[in-house]
Amino acid sequence: MIWKEKYRIGVELIDRQHRELFERVNGFIKVVRSGQSMEEKLEEIEKTFSFMGEYVVVHFESEEAVQRKYEFPEYERHKKIHDDFRNDVKKFKSKFENDKYNEELVQEFSGRLLTWLINHVTGEDQKISEYVKRGEK
Repeated sequence: MIWKEKYRIGVELIDRQHRELFERVNGFIKVVRSGQSMEEKLEEIEKTFSFMGEYVVVHFESEEAVQRKYEFPEYERHKKIHDDFRNDVKKFKSKFENDKYNEELVQEFSGRLLTWLINHVTGEDQKISEYVKRGEK
């Protein structure tokens, strides 16, 4: 999945963060799907778990600040989606730390990560874009 300009929501900081997330997730998926052994993939997988654990928090805080600024009416629902995803990432990271060579777990995480990113940016975040464009303050 590559970043496309149609995914922009019109807030430069958020769009830049989304592009970064797409690049990182794409790189992660390439590593996970490569023919390398788990030992060879391990460093990149650990980097991705670390990145996602930190960057998602920063990104979600930025996105939620934009929603508050524009008084986005679905803020609470959107925040819950963010909170649930943060918790999913934490759970996967914890499972991974307990079993670093579980390739099925890493495959599952990569699939969930890609699905979530696509659905969230192309669906949920576009609602923010539409709202911001209608009532720019």
